[in-house]
Amino acid sequence: MRQHRTPRLLGTLLLVAAAGISVVGAAPTAAAKTAAPLGQVVPAPASVHPGGSAYRITGDTRIRVDDSPGARRVGAYLADILRPSTGYRLPVTSHGGGGIQLRLGAKGLGGEAYRLDSGRGGVTISAAKPAGLFHGVQTLRQLLPAAVEKNSVQPGPWLVAGGTIEDSPRYGYRGAMLDVSRHFFSVGQVKRYIDELALYKVNKLHLHLSDDQGWRIAIDSWPRLAAYGGSTQVGGGTGGSYTKADYQEIVRYAASRYLEVVPEIDMPGHTNAALASYAQLNCDGVAPPLYTGTDVGFSSLCVAKPVTYDFVDDVIRELAAITPGRYLHIGGDEAHSTSHADYVTFMDKVQPIVAKYGKTVVGWHQLTGATPAKGAIAQYWGLDDTSAEEKAQVAKAARNGTGIVLSPADRVYLDMKYTADTPLGQDWAGLVEVKRAYDWDPGTYLPGAPSSAIRGVEAPLWTETIVTGADIDYMAFPRLPGVAELGWSPASTHDWDTYKVRLAAQGPRWDALGIGYYKSPQVPWPAA
Repeated sequence: MRQHRTPRLLGTLLLVAAAGISVVGAAPTAAAKTAAPLGQVVPAPASVHPGGSAYRITGDTRIRVDDSPGARRVGAYLADILRPSTGYRLPVTSHGGGGIQLRLGAKGLGGEAYRLDSGRGGVTISAAKPAGLFHGVQTLRQLLPAAVEKNSVQPGPWLVAGGTIEDSPRYGYRGAMLDVSRHFFSVGQVKRYIDELALYKVNKLHLHLSDDQGWRIAIDSWPRLAAYGGSTQVGGGTGGSYTKADYQEIVRYAASRYLEVVPEIDMPGHTNAALASYAQLNCDGVAPPLYTGTDVGFSSLCVAKPVTYDFVDDVIRELAAITPGRYLHIGGDEAHSTSHADYVTFMDKVQPIVAKYGKTVVGWHQLTGATPAKGAIAQYWGLDDTSAEEKAQVAKAARNGTGIVLSPADRVYLDMKYTADTPLGQDWAGLVEVKRAYDWDPGTYLPGAPSSAIRGVEAPLWTETIVTGADIDYMAFPRLPGVAELGWSPASTHDWDTYKVRLAAQGPRWDALGIGYYKSPQVPWPAA
């Protein structure tokens, strides 16, 4: 996997030149000693002003921070990334100037916005909040050679092009969903995905914690949910579940990368693992067997039974208590075994329970077929050719105040095959190559929905065919960064021809990080 960096960088520079992007801060020597162009970043920054000399990180460089816990944490994170590859000490200090400076309290910037200024004397990242500093650090990482991501000392030089970047997100909700129900993934595997998401300024991790094939979170008042309902997965096997401490570790780790965890308990369908665990949740009082297949739409909680709402209340109460984020996802998709009247009844009873425990409802867009609670978010997962009637129902809810997060399956479902020959994934929503995943506009995608109702985008990864961490990487990359760009970057920057060049430059970085990705022929990857 480890290769010489010089040919890669030469290839990258040729691609950049072909795209007409100016190379800033270039030294009058070999290409290996040239800083990457200031704008060669994913997601595309809102504003890039190249100019002046490059800054070179050396053994004398210090990371200078405000004397605040937030700035110190981001400084320590940056130092942890830079030290192994540079071999430099890079002390994090609140004294002096120059070097790399992280400044909080900047005026006129939103909570996730930042400003990066680079010149011969140093690099300064300014932000109003720690999240902004953190996002600025992700940009700084991408401005450095890809070898900066390696865990052993590399030759450098470590140049950052001169100029100024001013950046802020288009949308406040930029998510990725990981289905841990069809196949279970360990805390360590989830943490790795969090780190990959953070590099592209994703700020929501949606965890699909329950489904027909497995219940993945411990609920003290209903212990068989995890102990029995979590004991298998698609195709059989031992499955698994998170203790509350495991889940809280994921939540804390996500927060350290400025991601908010959005937990999902899918209801009233997709509930076979729960129904198998507790007979009383079934209308006939008979527990079905555990399920390890991949069919959907066959299970339903018993809407008429009072015990159903005791169960829902307990689950939401316990999950809300260990979830500091504002959202709780209640699913609501593919409830084919629940009548429409029962579905409406169920949602009318369950949404107030979510509010009772201080959370905001998120549901799949079928929620709009009932009455979404005030402030609720509907997650749209339809296709380009979904019926006009179904799209109109979602758009009507949007006009009535329901927020919309866009996850069109034939655009951003990361479990869809790239091509017919892709060894993993499914194709029920079609084949989704890299350009298709990127080349659409969330602001105009849903006819009749006001742009003000669009909260953002989310890339779900369902795991019927996804078993290992390597499988996650292969299906997420290179599509995930494009979805992240749709959520972060201004619509004015949206252009496939320039994006694919910036995306190509990420390939060597993924190699350095050990991310095995699909080398799409649509992307001009640098020569090895």
